[in-house]
Amino acid sequence: MPLDRKDLLHLCRLSRLKPDESVLDEMAGQCSRILDYMDKLAELDTAGVEPLYSPVAHECAFREDEAVRRAERRDILANAPESDGAFFIVPRIVEGK
Repeated sequence: MPLDRKDLLHLCRLSRLKPDESVLDEMAGQCSRILDYMDKLAELDTAGVEPLYSPVAHECAFREDEAVRRAERRDILANAPESDGAFFIVPRIVEGK
């Protein structure tokens, strides 16, 4: 089914695209070829084909949820320019009344 200029302009408006007039005919031809290819794919018999999430085998990314202490407070505060032993000390940037 060929996509005419009017339909392409409508799609562009819905997509909030503003192509130059000089490329509209070329875009219409490209979109028509894409739609023709989709029609060919729709003709395929996929009755015995299982749905496929990805052609690549994926391993489970889940891991056990374990609480682990990775760094001690004193080690983190050792990198601070200034601290009070429990918190970072930073310059005041908002003046109070």
